[in-house]
Amino acid sequence: MERLPCVLTIAGSDSGGGAGIQADLKTITMLGGYGASVITALTAQNTAAVTGIHAPSAKFVALQLKTVLDDIKVDAAKTGILFSAPIIEALAGILKNKSFPLVVDPVCVATSGGKLLQDGAVEAMVDRMFPLADLLTPNLPETELFTGLTIKTREDIFLAGKMLLKMGPKAVLIKGGHTDSPAVTDWYITSSAEPIPFMQRRVDTDCTHGTGCTLSAAIATGLGRGLDMGAAILRGQEYLNLALRAGYRIGAGGGPVNHLAPWIQERARAEALAAVDDLGRRLTAATGLGAMLPRGRAELAVAVPFADSFGDVVGFSGGFATMARGRVDVIGYPEFGLAGRAASLLLSVRRVRPDVRCAVTLGGGEAVRAALSALNIDMAYMDWDGRPEYVDGAEGGFEDWGGLQALQGHAASETVRALVDPGGMGREAVVYVLASDPADLPAVLRQIAEQMAKLPGEV
Repeated sequence: MERLPCVLTIAGSDSGGGAGIQADLKTITMLGGYGASVITALTAQNTAAVTGIHAPSAKFVALQLKTVLDDIKVDAAKTGILFSAPIIEALAGILKNKSFPLVVDPVCVATSGGKLLQDGAVEAMVDRMFPLADLLTPNLPETELFTGLTIKTREDIFLAGKMLLKMGPKAVLIKGGHTDSPAVTDWYITSSAEPIPFMQRRVDTDCTHGTGCTLSAAIATGLGRGLDMGAAILRGQEYLNLALRAGYRIGAGGGPVNHLAPWIQERARAEALAAVDDLGRRLTAATGLGAMLPRGRAELAVAVPFADSFGDVVGFSGGFATMARGRVDVIGYPEFGLAGRAASLLLSVRRVRPDVRCAVTLGGGEAVRAALSALNIDMAYMDWDGRPEYVDGAEGGFEDWGGLQALQGHAASETVRALVDPGGMGREAVVYVLASDPADLPAVLRQIAEQMAKLPGEV
């Protein structure tokens, strides 16, 4: 078996399991590393509060680190809670001889608000740990604490970054999670280049416990696996964003991020491929499907859990087509990453309705819409004529904008089960039927076909 890179976390223990050593080891494991640990403090902690902290002696913390390094080749390391000046002094005396990259996450306060450093530890951290850091990863409150600045603008961040660099780290990543913006921008600052923004879409969740620990551990794991700093930061951001989208509540306070999200998603990929293959067979054998399809290509899109990109959506490479005498055939095979209209629409819908996992294209004629109305299937309408100038009819562009716009403009978006694209000049009208479970689609389409047979009109 190929050797796993060893990533060492030097941090405190979170008895609630969402942050600290526990979050670090989960992250390291999920991203393909072997996790070793030096525990600097024990916390009595849950999702709502830190009720107590007990730290081992500085001598014992140093013994943990020395013992690990004497026997195990460490490829990268990170620090979290360091608690006291004596512990920082003891660790720095050993780490000054390190031969591996070190990510320093200068944790001062828990997500729940609990103080995690003794009063004298801040100065010791700046003097002894910052100069050892290949990357320093403060959030905005920590950046303000260490620099004395009040940060309100991008220029403030740049100034703070320069001030932090003068304290000794080779590079600084100032995290932007505390800003109020649609995207989260982390600024990577070095002395040799202009600041570089690393952006991710903001996740609307209160399950943020352990975010800083998770990101720094993910970056350290990337460095341990041989990635350069930029690639390690980007990979760490992507992992954290997925873990945030998959976060869940486990107690009375804000929940943790879901460190198992990549495993859950990967396990679901095989299930999604099988579901699409099964749907293809069932739908082509269904009576009346041909009468419901558009004149152009019909598409099916199924998303794995926490899907946020085309790579998380599976469909048939060629879609569905109506053949002679109304027979319907599947063209192609199930494949991930198809950037079609249905996939664009599905990803757009999931920004408002993450419960929706499936979308299929039907014709947008009067007969289909009348059948949907008769079945009390709530529809929302996309506004082709009202689209902004930057939205054109290119593959997926209108669907990406129109699906989100239609749901946000609907009085009860949670009830919508179909989205109508009214079409336009040279553009066929279609309806996208939505479902939370792909297995529910055949029954819904059968009901629509049966209702269409009772109603006059053309597709």
